[in-house]
Amino acid sequence: MSTDPRTRLLLEAPIARTLLRLAAPNVLVMIAQAAVGLIETYFVGKLGTDALAGMALVFPIVMLMQMTSAGAVGGGIASAIARALGAQRRADAHALVLHAMVVALGFGLAFSAVLLVGGRTLYARMGGEGASLEAALTYSHWVFAGAVLVWLFNSLAAVIRGTGNMAVPAKVTVGGVVFLVPVSPLLIFGWGPIPALGIAGGAIALLLYYLVGTLALLAYLRSDASYLKLSLAGVRLRWPLFRDILRVGLISSIATLCVNLSIAVATALAGRFGAGAIAGYGTASRLEYLLVPLVFGFGAPLLAMVGTCIGAGQRERALKATWVGVAMAFVMAEAVGLAAAWFPRPWLMLFGNDPAMLEAGTQYLRAVGPFYGFFGTGLVLYFASQGAGRLLWPVLGNLARLAVAALGGWLALRWSGELVHVFVAQAAALVVYGAVIAGAIAGGSWFGPVGWPRSTAGLLRRVGAS
Repeated sequence: MSTDPRTRLLLEAPIARTLLRLAAPNVLVMIAQAAVGLIETYFVGKLGTDALAGMALVFPIVMLMQMTSAGAVGGGIASAIARALGAQRRADAHALVLHAMVVALGFGLAFSAVLLVGGRTLYARMGGEGASLEAALTYSHWVFAGAVLVWLFNSLAAVIRGTGNMAVPAKVTVGGVVFLVPVSPLLIFGWGPIPALGIAGGAIALLLYYLVGTLALLAYLRSDASYLKLSLAGVRLRWPLFRDILRVGLISSIATLCVNLSIAVATALAGRFGAGAIAGYGTASRLEYLLVPLVFGFGAPLLAMVGTCIGAGQRERALKATWVGVAMAFVMAEAVGLAAAWFPRPWLMLFGNDPAMLEAGTQYLRAVGPFYGFFGTGLVLYFASQGAGRLLWPVLGNLARLAVAALGGWLALRWSGELVHVFVAQAAALVVYGAVIAGAIAGGSWFGPVGWPRSTAGLLRRVGAS
């Protein structure tokens, strides 16, 4: 059976050059997707501090859905397809397209049910009250009513990325952002016969973006240009294929949940200092969330390369590619963090000028920004581990981060009562997160001692000898 050129590229081409080539459109698409949230935040910020605080309450939950659908379960989808193509199981790869859509529908409906019923209780426990709580509920009810659209969009994009094609999701997402830029303010503020919908308008614009994107991806998968085809004829749903997606996707979801719980806990702790502190922390921490899609730009092709190499039995190449990806992600994330720590106010003032918001946001960026490189390291290793189908240590690293962030933040408030010390605990949590995962993989946690170097030094000796 002949090998698809994209699959051969992942198995044979120079690693660094290939990752950069595949990452370029993917970073573009992730910047565009991150811009979706920033566009919304910018316009919602014009509605006042209460609206901005309400959006900050909902944002960790929206990002939980985004990261679960695109990075966790989406990573499981891309990993399953990459491994199937690497092992020359093309029929299974085709069938996985329909299985991915079924998984997306199930998770999307579950998110809608939970947040529509339990949203008020959740946001109140995170510190929302009065006008900020009502703004949060308005935004949340609209977004999560359309959760299925978010899940379908990200799952279909993951299907295409699993083949090594990063360009099509990039084009669709960038096109969607071009659509969103005029539609979001139009619905928020109104114009002519279109009424001003306020914060609800931002949520409706977001759902329209995902609807248009989903239709575009479906059209591509039905076209002759797609390597994999979406077909309902002759495809029987099979548990082994669901299991291939979910065994990576569900475990990855634990890691994703921990990331967002860390942010949610810090939001709740900041809530003790008022709506301005919530808005400041929520706005500043969006920069960390911005790093997620940027690192994903490298992580998605790395996932495809690692999964394809492992499917083809090339374990050593898979691990070498992983460390190349780590170097790229660390440099990028650290550069963003240092720039934010040195110049926090230009970022924060994009979204408002409330003094309490600016003070809290500045404290966060100066405390946590210099350690963003560790966040980039842990996150890119999470994507590589999805490709390898080995998620234990990324999950443990995220649990360690959550424990340090939550316990450290609580102790900081108990001992000092200063918000800045809560953010110091967040910085320490990022260091623990990156170091735990990197140390475990460098020690051989993916494949054990059988036929596999248990240290980076051993790997380098073997690569140099080959």
